[in-house]
Amino acid sequence: MLTGKNAVVTGSTSGIGLAIARGLAEQGANVVINGLGTPEENEGVRAAIEADFDVKVLFSPANMLKPVEIAAMITDAEKALGSVDILVNNAGIQFVSPVEEFPEAKWDAIIAINLTAVFHSTKAAIPGMKQRGWGRIINTASAHALVASPFKSAYVAAKHGIAGFTKTTALELAEYGTTVNAIAPGYVWTPLVEKQVADTAKARGITEEQVKQDVMLKAQPTKKFVTVEEIAAVAVFLCSDGAASITGSTLPVEGGWTAQ
Repeated sequence: MLTGKNAVVTGSTSGIGLAIARGLAEQGANVVINGLGTPEENEGVRAAIEADFDVKVLFSPANMLKPVEIAAMITDAEKALGSVDILVNNAGIQFVSPVEEFPEAKWDAIIAINLTAVFHSTKAAIPGMKQRGWGRIINTASAHALVASPFKSAYVAAKHGIAGFTKTTALELAEYGTTVNAIAPGYVWTPLVEKQVADTAKARGITEEQVKQDVMLKAQPTKKFVTVEEIAAVAVFLCSDGAASITGSTLPVEGGWTAQ
């Protein structure tokens, strides 16, 4: 379905981003992955995708806190692959704390990585997509782009921003064959969520098991964590011709959380 297309997926060496990168590669897209990890770990992830799906896979070490590196990631991908047809803005971090105790540096980092980095990568990718008359931009938002939870002020603010940025860019690109959408996962079992369990337990003064059952899964009527494969399947669909008229949307994949 995506043979001949080239994708950049940020935050894709683990969790949701890795599942999306693999999902796109399975459909024939060449992929640039990006994220944290040791050189050996990153090479292992890169080589595995390339071997499993017989596509070209590159790794970008771009730091999502540095606009120059973000723009260079897109430019380098265009030079190496010929184009960036699909951009998945997935990189994200989290920190849990009451507002009055929230470290200012943590606030700044969360806004920078979860929101501002999306602006920089999108800005860099748009000219090529407009020129070619085809593109897909997918932003990983969150159920917290639609509803709030206590102790997550920076994350909720950033993800609400993603929903608004998605709408604006979708309108600007609507006549250029390029769609822009956000996926809003609920609680997905990833390294990021695993860390949230411990942080939330500390913030609320409860056990980690209570966090899972009484805080996280309590919000999801299905009473189960969303899987990374489910998120990847939605991303792949949004890249298909069948989704050509879906743009400016924030699509919840959260077990009914925001239906309540």
